[in-house]
Amino acid sequence: MRLRGGAAAAVVLVFAVAGCKAETTTGSGGPEETGGSGAALTAAESLTVKGRAPKTGYERDRFGTAWADTDSNDCDTRDDILKRDLEDVKFTGGDCKVSYGVLESDPYSGKEVTYRRGRSQVDIDHVVALSDAWQKGAKYWAASKRIALANDPLNLLAVDASTNRSKGDGDTATWLPPNKAYRCTYVAAQVAVKKKYDLWVTTAEKSAMEKVLSGCPGQKLPTGGNPTAAPPRFHAD
Repeated sequence: MRLRGGAAAAVVLVFAVAGCKAETTTGSGGPEETGGSGAALTAAESLTVKGRAPKTGYERDRFGTAWADTDSNDCDTRDDILKRDLEDVKFTGGDCKVSYGVLESDPYSGKEVTYRRGRSQVDIDHVVALSDAWQKGAKYWAASKRIALANDPLNLLAVDASTNRSKGDGDTATWLPPNKAYRCTYVAAQVAVKKKYDLWVTTAEKSAMEKVLSGCPGQKLPTGGNPTAAPPRFHAD
């Protein structure tokens, strides 16, 4: 997987298979290792299939305070991801609050997007949406696991805000990035998160994952990120 990094990230591998562009990078707190060739498709095939549970009871607060500093680096998660994914980063005091940066090639649209603090051109997307996770296992978890998912760099990506808003809480069966060259990488990321956190998928979702990944059979599986339980000082409603 990419996650395309800022100054701390170094591109390790870029390759194209069957029209899908797959990227592997290492970045601060992001995916650092990948499985062998074809690992993403193999992992997708192994995911548990169940029906979607009701959304009843879902609230963002069930996943803790937004952008909690679960990795204890004194920077909130949102700024960590901005630092990782943007180029030409500038800060407002110290080296945490990102005030400016450039998303040189937005993974979802392919266009260049400029980030300025206080404006909404760049979102931090949960690759596996929290409400989707809620309906596929997270409602039954301990709060510490939900908080971990919401702040795990493996599940977070700086993207063009306008394109991201069309996603909502869609899964692979209902939404894919308009940028077709990124779809293999995107689906591999969803598979990685669902496997790491033992989230299930619907029949339609699994079929869609396998369809995308069968077009890039060498796609690797991103790994890494944070532990699946947040430190005990964090709480969720």
